Amino acid sequence: MTFDAVDVIRTKRDRGELSDGQIDWVIDAYTRGDVADEQMSSLAMAILLNGMTRREIARWTAAMIASGERMNFAELSRPTADKHSTGGVGDKITLPLAPLVAACGVAVPQLSGRGLGHTGGTLDKLESIPGWRAALSNDELMRQLDDVGAVICAAGDGLAPADKKLYALRDVTGTVEAIPLIASSIMSKKIAEGTGALVLDVKVGTGAFMKDLADARELAETMVALGTDAGVRTVALLTDMSTPLGLTAGNALEVRESLEVLAGGGPADVVELTVALAAEMLAAAGVTDVDPAEKLKDGTAMDVWRRMIAAQGGDPDAELPVAPEQHVVKAETSGVLSRLDALAVGVAAWRLGAGRARKEDPVSPVAGVELHAKPGDQVTAGQPLLTLHADDPSRFERALESLADAVEIGDAYDATPLVIDRITA
Repeated sequence: MTFDAVDVIRTKRDRGELSDGQIDWVIDAYTRGDVADEQMSSLAMAILLNGMTRREIARWTAAMIASGERMNFAELSRPTADKHSTGGVGDKITLPLAPLVAACGVAVPQLSGRGLGHTGGTLDKLESIPGWRAALSNDELMRQLDDVGAVICAAGDGLAPADKKLYALRDVTGTVEAIPLIASSIMSKKIAEGTGALVLDVKVGTGAFMKDLADARELAETMVALGTDAGVRTVALLTDMSTPLGLTAGNALEVRESLEVLAGGGPADVVELTVALAAEMLAAAGVTDVDPAEKLKDGTAMDVWRRMIAAQGGDPDAELPVAPEQHVVKAETSGVLSRLDALAVGVAAWRLGAGRARKEDPVSPVAGVELHAKPGDQVTAGQPLLTLHADDPSRFERALESLADAVEIGDAYDATPLVIDRITA
């Protein structure tokens, strides 16, 4: 059945509910180019303003899945589980997590993305390793999953092509924040990917897309429902992103920190979240007799990391690149570091060259921000708080502008739990 784009827009503009037929038609017609960008951007704005019912979101997600291929891991000898993070500052968790879960007996087909704006991208981080490549064919992905147990790579063009086109449009039309569109964007790719279990890390705080806990909870509940309805065992953790994760934000800097975690060390918050997400992935995949914390300590997760990197052309023994230019930010007073704003650090790393303003922009592997203290730490006047890393010293001025109000030093610190809540079907 053929519909009219203007009638579909009017239905949602007037707070009506789109029919299954309208949704199927508009997604298919937009993917084929029969619905123009300006029409779809108008519909996306109407969805942002007026929302969608659970049925509409489920059908919208299904229509985006139907626009492309679906993968199937049924032939693998072990169960599969995947993780998706909604993005944050210093969020390098995927790097130690994928090999850790594989070391516990569950295959991890981790299709990841690149950074945009102040949030870092997993593929950008891994590309700071000499020789490593993000693009794998489906056959290469399946072989590596069977052999190594873990893959971190770019999603192929065949998975949910409607989402790829719509995501780019949302990014330039002020509709990124629409919860139905965020949920369907994430879940269409994850369901099409074919994983048996999915754990969602939904960030909330200044450095996350979701600044408000109620919005983050709504997004998590929507995505868990979509996964469950599609037959994927899905659980979500709401996690704090008011402070950067770990002690680094930037590509090679975060790889270096991930290696510390895989070696049995690393910052406590990165270890805590890595182990918590690993435990959720293992439980969702039906594996309950392995302690992921032990696999970090005994080196087996590091063994899988080395094989995973080598399988994708990378040299696990290569020296990571180091920034030629550094600038140290010192504490102005003594006391307790009571706030270190995640968004400000993320914007600083972006301005130093670690991120991109447009999808086609290059990123610097060496740029970023290194933290020498975290909220709750005692600091003294004159001690280093942050080190800025860049290829070009001219980038320091704008990065420092973003950090002008990022730090507060006081008498006490009110700690927030890293894992705020757990959302199930």
